[in-house]
Amino acid sequence: MDFEYSDKVNDLRHRVQAFMDEHVYPNEQAMQEHLATTDNPWVTPPLMEELKTTAREAGLWNLFLPGEHGAGLNNLEYAPLAEIMGWVMWSSEAFNCMAPDTGNMETLVLYGSDEQKQRWLKPLLAGEIRSAFAMTEPLVASSDATNIESSIVRDGDEYVINGRKWFTTGAMRETCELLIFMGKTDPDNPNRHVQQSMILVPKNTAGIEIVANCDTFGYNDAPFGEPEIQFTDVRVPASNILLGEGRGFEIAQGRLGPGRIHHCMRIIGTADRALQLACKRVNSRVTFGQLIAKHQSVRENIALSFCEIEQARLLTLKAAAKMDSHGNKEARDLIAAIKIIAPKMACTIIDRSIQMHGAAGLTDRFPLAQAYNMARQLRLADGPDEVHMMALGKQVISRYAD
Repeated sequence: MDFEYSDKVNDLRHRVQAFMDEHVYPNEQAMQEHLATTDNPWVTPPLMEELKTTAREAGLWNLFLPGEHGAGLNNLEYAPLAEIMGWVMWSSEAFNCMAPDTGNMETLVLYGSDEQKQRWLKPLLAGEIRSAFAMTEPLVASSDATNIESSIVRDGDEYVINGRKWFTTGAMRETCELLIFMGKTDPDNPNRHVQQSMILVPKNTAGIEIVANCDTFGYNDAPFGEPEIQFTDVRVPASNILLGEGRGFEIAQGRLGPGRIHHCMRIIGTADRALQLACKRVNSRVTFGQLIAKHQSVRENIALSFCEIEQARLLTLKAAAKMDSHGNKEARDLIAAIKIIAPKMACTIIDRSIQMHGAAGLTDRFPLAQAYNMARQLRLADGPDEVHMMALGKQVISRYAD
């Protein structure tokens, strides 16, 4: 594997880093204050719209998406750019590279009809609207997606949707106009993996009720939000079905592969920043007559953190390279591996950094507490650790079975 970035990627790395230095880091406090004081936290901050315009004019737009619709980068080329964005959790939106819109755009590129692309993909690519992915349900263990109970029933030229979803990331945003909904069109099919379908649901459709936002560790994830949503006799045109009935699992697997590794790319950047903040902190405080940086236990934890970030980064790059060369299906072992490793690594390193900051690390004076919240979420998002370990373990064992 070649560890040197190409000239194209190095140019983009420098441009993304320059954008972060000039436009993102100086505005972190302003963004935080806006979201804390605004009357409606679900409206896109004006500052974000300004950053989006600046990034788009600079050619730093849709970097995550390969092919004609995006910047033409493969997974390996995008990885270092996503890592830079991960240093500030909201910065990906400035480049139109924020989940769940990224995964939804990829879904529409891969599986959408021409009509669906024109109606939904085009404004998403332009950053004019936002979207959400409605899969997880509060009444079943959604780590097994075959448990999903929401129904999608054909009625003439329409489908009727009923069910309850939650942790529908992005759906609180006022500019969120599209929900990609997963439910059952054929619940009695003996093959549990063809019972499900995905369908495009405009958020303003009658019968959709936002029940409440799902805060995590006290954070509301504004301006995105993660609401619980009730769907009651929601009617959409039959043409809104994605790819056809019974294709929901197929679409989910195609969607979640890139999405999972994108999360890992970003969270490595988050962990790297936590390590940087820890190093700065221990070089600026004195305990027991010497800099905290001179204590052996602190040096050991810094060293471990450095090693763990490097390990996760290398595994991410290897997974990305395999996705590019062999396809997402063949790379599912490494995708699972990095999805297990990266969020857990980030949780550990952010926690160490909090400890080195003392009580201040728990406050909003540093980005660590919110970063820990995000890293801990990622151990559940797009499948919990245990599901990935179960699948990966089965795959590894099968290689050595007679």
